[in-house]
Amino acid sequence: LYYGNVRTLELKQFYREREETFLDVRDNENVKWLKGNRYFIWSSEKDGWRHLYRVSRDGKEECLVTRGDFDVIEVKSVDENGGYVYYIASPESAVERYLCRSRLDGKGKAEKLTPEPFRGTHSYDIAPGARFALHSYSNNCTPNVYEMISLPEHRTVRILEDNAELKRKYDSFGFLPREYFQVEIGEAVLDGWMTKPKNFDPSLKYPVIFYVYGEPASSTVTDVWRQGDLWNQVLASQGYIVMSVDPRGTNNPKGRNWRKCIYGKVGVIPPEDHAAAVKIIRERYPFVDASRIGVWGWSGGGSSTAHLMFKFPDVYSVGIAVAGVYSQYLYDTIYQERYMGLPSENPEGFRDGSPINFASGLKGDLLLIHGTGDDNVHYQSCEMLVDELVKQNKIFSMMTYPMRSHSISERKNTTYHLYQTMLKFWQEHLPAGGRHN
Repeated sequence: LYYGNVRTLELKQFYREREETFLDVRDNENVKWLKGNRYFIWSSEKDGWRHLYRVSRDGKEECLVTRGDFDVIEVKSVDENGGYVYYIASPESAVERYLCRSRLDGKGKAEKLTPEPFRGTHSYDIAPGARFALHSYSNNCTPNVYEMISLPEHRTVRILEDNAELKRKYDSFGFLPREYFQVEIGEAVLDGWMTKPKNFDPSLKYPVIFYVYGEPASSTVTDVWRQGDLWNQVLASQGYIVMSVDPRGTNNPKGRNWRKCIYGKVGVIPPEDHAAAVKIIRERYPFVDASRIGVWGWSGGGSSTAHLMFKFPDVYSVGIAVAGVYSQYLYDTIYQERYMGLPSENPEGFRDGSPINFASGLKGDLLLIHGTGDDNVHYQSCEMLVDELVKQNKIFSMMTYPMRSHSISERKNTTYHLYQTMLKFWQEHLPAGGRHN
């Protein structure tokens, strides 16, 4: 950190940390000045967790403010008069988000303010003085509820929107609630969820479709309301069990090592973690049909799908890769080099992290989907993989959407057509429904 003189442009370094992997470009969100600019709040992972520190203006004194085995996800308010910093964290489960607070002097333990009955994901917009806040709450089967609350007792002052009608409509479909689980793979404990068909019979064996992302920018295993989850329920209604597992390296509040162990190994460690988890899941749950395992994902999830289909053909028999990065040399440097280093310094990582180099391993049924106007993951990447699959004499399916972007959503009927195409592919290549042993 530097102080800069706006008149002379002179810079003076006053605080320094070293990071052997990549930097999280979010620290400016957590910088808050205190006591007449004599101290500031700074976030750091130097003890293995993303915690907040109070640092003196000259950088020579610092005090740990948040204490415990958890990550501070986002600072929501610094109440200097009250002596507390309020923040979002997941102190008990990485799939949930709660409001916590800690004393600015670093004394005492972190307090969880969100009441126990409200399991799921919470967000807050806290007013100056930290006496009132706008609170939103949801989980996988509860649409967002918005209310005004008082702090720190977290008392409801007024409900602004409870989405009761949407909740009633959702409940009327009779969907089974999502079930959360964990898988111990040796190196780590992975979080996952599953959605079962409404007429689920545990004595039968069902096909499983895994939804995957598997890269540092996001995660799939969070207890939150997402409209996209209705697609999972559509698949479940066809007779599939839908699951998702977050491998190491995904953006979860599980500590520095969890996120940064994949430095230089994006596309290497996550697929290995996912396949290891699926092998355990096949043995743990007798209702899983090991011969009918599918996987799909979008963007980084498309890349992960290709990795899994190419590297673990005896685990995954069907895959749908949407808008995937198939060669890391072709993606944005601001993303790829942050997590992988320079290609010249990490040629092995760039090679092993690019699924195109493992196309010869394909045995199952693969569908590639891409928009030709994708200005994020350029269409060139897909065409290069197609060329390699042809070279390797691998039979596959492909659907392109002319001049659609990365979201493949532009123009009339595109989204509906896309999901109908995927559903038809699952039905034809991964037969649905429970079967007797």
